[in-house]
Amino acid sequence: MTHPHATPSRRALLGGGLAFTGLGVAGLAGCMTSSTMDGDGGSLKGLVGPNDAVVAQVEAARGTPEATRTFALTARRTEIDLAGQRAATWAYGDTVPGPLLRATAGDRITVAVRNDLPQVTSVHWHGIRLRNDMDGVPGHTQEAIAADGGTFTYDFITPDPGTYFFHPHVGVQLDRGLYAPLIIDDPAESVDFDKEWVVVLDDWLDGIMGDPDTELETLRRNGSGMIGQGSEIAYPFYLVNGRPPADPETFQAAPGERVRLRIINASSDTVYRVALGGHRLKVTHKDGIPTLPKETDAIIIGMGERYDLSTTVGDGAFPLVAMAEGKSGQAYAVLRTSASAAAPPEDVQPDELTRGILWAPLLSGDDHVPRGQERAGDKADRTITIQLGVRGGRYVWTMNGKTFEEADPFVVSRDEVVRIIWQNMSHMPHPMHLHGHSFRLTDGGSWHDTVLVGPMGAVAAQFVADNPGAWMMHCHNIFHAEAGMMATLGYRA
Repeated sequence: MTHPHATPSRRALLGGGLAFTGLGVAGLAGCMTSSTMDGDGGSLKGLVGPNDAVVAQVEAARGTPEATRTFALTARRTEIDLAGQRAATWAYGDTVPGPLLRATAGDRITVAVRNDLPQVTSVHWHGIRLRNDMDGVPGHTQEAIAADGGTFTYDFITPDPGTYFFHPHVGVQLDRGLYAPLIIDDPAESVDFDKEWVVVLDDWLDGIMGDPDTELETLRRNGSGMIGQGSEIAYPFYLVNGRPPADPETFQAAPGERVRLRIINASSDTVYRVALGGHRLKVTHKDGIPTLPKETDAIIIGMGERYDLSTTVGDGAFPLVAMAEGKSGQAYAVLRTSASAAAPPEDVQPDELTRGILWAPLLSGDDHVPRGQERAGDKADRTITIQLGVRGGRYVWTMNGKTFEEADPFVVSRDEVVRIIWQNMSHMPHPMHLHGHSFRLTDGGSWHDTVLVGPMGAVAAQFVADNPGAWMMHCHNIFHAEAGMMATLGYRA
C-alpha cells in the first residue's frame, strides 16, 4: 500500500489503478466465489418490495424519534449568476446548492416535495440508511413525482449522524442545480471545533454549454473516450457552493480557531484533489462515519463521496482548491482570518496539492461500528464479484458485461454477511455507491457508502444485510449510471 505521504503523480492516481486502490485485479483470483445473477434488471419478482411489512418493521426497530424535523422543497426552473454569466437551470428554490437541511441522529424527518419542473423527478437521500420506500428511486421504491405540480412527502428516521446530501434519481438531473447538503448531528459527539464550513463541489455546464441531457446524447453518439486521464467532459466551471473561481466564496474565521470542513462532491463527472493552502488537514470522517484520524496535505474525493476534515487556521487569506483530476480547471474558495491579507489568485495551486495525499483505501476504521453492522468483519456468507466495464468503444457502461436493463438483481438474504468485490476493467475511475447501506473496506478499512475504484483496480468491502428492500448499486458518475452501470441489490422475500 502506498505510504500516505508519498507524492504520486496525477497519472499514477487516475492512470494506475493499483496505486489508487491498493488491490490489484490479478490478485483477486483466489477470492472469487461470485453469486452474480443474470437477466432482466427490471424484474424484482421474489424480492422484498418497498411496501412489504418487513420494511416498516425495520423502521420501527430504529426506535421512537426524539423529535420531528419538517421541511419543504420545490424543484423548479430558475437562473443563477456565475461570475456575471446567467445560467438557466433547475434547482431546489432559487439557490445552488439548495437549502441545507439539518437534524439530529434518531430524528424523524419529513420533507414535502413539490415538482414544478417539466420532467418527473424524485429525491434520493444519499448515504442515509433509511427505509426502502423513502429512498427516492422511481420504478423501484416509489412512483416518480409528476411534472408540473406533482407532490410527494418523504418521511423517515435518520439512524446515523454524518455528512450527507440529496439529489434526484432521474436521468442526469443531478448535473443541473438539484442538490443540497444534509447534515445529521451526533448528540454524543464532543465538540472540538469552533466553526464549521460545509463545502459542496460541483462541475457545471447547464445553461452555459447546453444541458446535461444534450451532453449525454453527445456522449452516446461519439462513443466512449477521454479528454484526459479519467475524464470525459470538459466543464466550463468548477464550483464551490455554487460559485466559480472568478467570484469565490469567502469563509471567515479567526486565527487559531479550529475549523471543521465537511466536503461533499456533488459533481457528475469530476474527481477532485482538495487542499487548503498553508495548512495540513486531519481526516476524521468518511461518508459520515468516524475514521482513525489521519493527517494529510490533500485528499482525493470522487463523485458522491464526503470527507470531514479539521484544521487549526493560521493568520491570513488561504486558498481552498479542488483541482479537477485529469482536466484543466479547478474549484476555488478563500478562507480568510485577516481583513488586510490579499486573496490568493484564483488559479493558485498550493504546494499541498503535490505532497501527502489521502484517499479511501489509506483510511482505517476506528472503534465506531454502525448499528447492526457488528458482524461485518466476519467470514462472508455471500461474495458478489462485479466487473465494471465499457462495451466495445460505445458509450455503454456495464456491470459484468450487462447494462441495468439487461441484468437480474444481485440477491442477498437478510442478516447475511455480504462481500462485494468491484473490479474495474476500464481506464476510467468509478465511484461505486450502494443505497441504504454502509460497507467497510476489508482488512480494517474505513466505512463508506461510496468508494472510488481506480482504473484497472479493485476494491473489496463487506456489510451485514440488515435493511430489506430493493436497492440501487451504481457508478456515481451520473453519465455512466444512465448509460448502464447500475444494478439492483435485492433482498430475497
